[in-house]
Amino acid sequence: MRADGAIPVWPEAISAHADSVDALAIGFFALIWTLALPIGFAIVWFGWRYRRLNEDVDRKQRHHGLTWLELSWMIVPFLLALVFFTWSALLFRDLHRPPADAREVYAIGLQWMWKFEHPGGQREINTLHVPAGEPVRVIMNSQDVIHSLYLPELRIKQDVVPGRTTSLWFRADDPGSYSLRCAEYCGVSHSRMVGELVVMAPAAFEAWLAGTEAGLPLARAGEALFRELGCSGCHGANAAVRAPGLADLYRRPVPLASGETVIADERYLTDSILMPESQVVAGYEPVMPSFQDVVTESELVALVAYIKSLSGREGERE
Repeated sequence: MRADGAIPVWPEAISAHADSVDALAIGFFALIWTLALPIGFAIVWFGWRYRRLNEDVDRKQRHHGLTWLELSWMIVPFLLALVFFTWSALLFRDLHRPPADAREVYAIGLQWMWKFEHPGGQREINTLHVPAGEPVRVIMNSQDVIHSLYLPELRIKQDVVPGRTTSLWFRADDPGSYSLRCAEYCGVSHSRMVGELVVMAPAAFEAWLAGTEAGLPLARAGEALFRELGCSGCHGANAAVRAPGLADLYRRPVPLASGETVIADERYLTDSILMPESQVVAGYEPVMPSFQDVVTESELVALVAYIKSLSGREGERE
């Protein structure tokens, strides 16, 4: 119940995307009721108006359909379905195309909490602070089972799957505190896997970042881990082993030995670390070992952040 005593039909909308989703839902329900009510009344009316006992029915009388009528009740629903398919597909496309300048936050789902880490090293548990009016991209991994990050007031939800990197983005316009939940059953304490999305004015958010104790920035932590694990022995600038270069790799097309070409996004980088033989770069031998049981999800996030940081500057081997 809201402060004014009203009972909301659905959660408050705090973004343009949420308003668009609400418009789609309202339009769909309006169409359904517009079609269902007349049909329902017609069924009841004709059932009562033309009721007859079995012996009163003339079985010899034949009724032939009208071609235009039969075509209309096939073509019109098809066109209506096509309209809603196109409408929803455009929303889906926008939801999966984050702006290039989106602020990035890393998230790890585990039983039964959410861990968030900002690039500057600020860490949060079950709370995510973001600036109002700015695009935010959340890059997610799971430490154990399938989770699903759900932000009701933004009308977005994305599964978080073990061994895969998924992401979502949003732009929250209204400062305030909002719900943050797991929408995929993940064990006995699933109902307790809730948190808070805190949307702040940009100046207040920057002050919060500056005033929050931060660990080592993600990229620097990833660089230290990169050298500790011996990755620089193959991918370093002076390495004797011939391995693919990492400088400017992020978001670049990568030709594979299979003949495919993929984009080096977070998912590709994650798969290359955990399952290197699944996507061997063309011209190289599949000699890299798997780090599946070697690095934790937090360490994996740091490694990916470091590799991304090499784009646009001199780093490891070209």
